[in-house]
Amino acid sequence: MDNAPARSPTPRKTSKARTLTEIRSLARSHTRTAIRVLVGIMRSDDATPAARVSAANAILDRGWGKAAQPIENGEDGAPDFVHRVERVIVHPEDTGNADAAEGNV
Repeated sequence: MDNAPARSPTPRKTSKARTLTEIRSLARSHTRTAIRVLVGIMRSDDATPAARVSAANAILDRGWGKAAQPIENGEDGAPDFVHRVERVIVHPEDTGNADAAEGNV
């Protein structure tokens, strides 16, 4: 006879995915109410200006997507991190000189 305790089956990835899907579905079932609340706050004279702006931004983000965030560029239009990668990987012999010139030593 086997006296070893029965092991519960290990959770599968599909179980986790199903749970996330269920949570997402539940959250989405409240979309109309959430949008109505956000619109109510946005239009409320009693709400603080910060709350009204936050509600308006949330509505716009959901309806139109988040606004693109600009990337800081170097003088030639390429992002600064690209220059750093080029200096370190492509021209490693120049890395020390470039860092010293930029004050990054």
